[in-house]
Amino acid sequence: MKRPLIIVGAALIAAASMPAYAQPKANADTAPVTSTAPGATSVATRSTVSATVQAIDPKTRQVTLKGPYDRVITVTAGPEVTRLNEIKVGDTVVMNFSEALSLTLKKDGRELRSRRESAAPFRPVEGALPAGVTSSRVEVVADVIAVDATAQTVTLRGPKQTMELRVSDPDQFALIKVGDQIQATYTEALALSVETAAPAKK
Repeated sequence: MKRPLIIVGAALIAAASMPAYAQPKANADTAPVTSTAPGATSVATRSTVSATVQAIDPKTRQVTLKGPYDRVITVTAGPEVTRLNEIKVGDTVVMNFSEALSLTLKKDGRELRSRRESAAPFRPVEGALPAGVTSSRVEVVADVIAVDATAQTVTLRGPKQTMELRVSDPDQFALIKVGDQIQATYTEALALSVETAAPAKK
């Protein structure tokens, strides 16, 4: 399960990525970086998104943020956010969000289908203003149970569900056969910091 702060970062980045007419470009760079090798491929993205604190409820620990394109979300700050009292309305929350997915072909795989998840707890970072980092990782091993040469798709059976995956690279597709396995590793990380609101002009 994703941690709440990861969800916040993902939600704001999704908002920044959606087309909006007559809107300034959001400060999110989601251009993927891809690398390939025979039987392996990976893609990674890194984004920076800013949101302005609209409201804070100290009793419920709910913080309302306005992100790109005026999208407003409310998040509950868990007990790991120890300096909530230092965040003020008008402050800017800066989120650096990165995610990566790698797929590795295992010929004539002999591993059991599996899914493993791990998450690092939110770790505060010392500084003049509240900041912290968190990350998570999911690793899945799935069996290749069908290959469709016409559609250039493979059907994968994981520990919980079956899915169809299109392999657009013909050289990579040619390497895959029924009985192989695909190992997928997904990682994501979020670094969060707060910047003080600029003093109002007199």
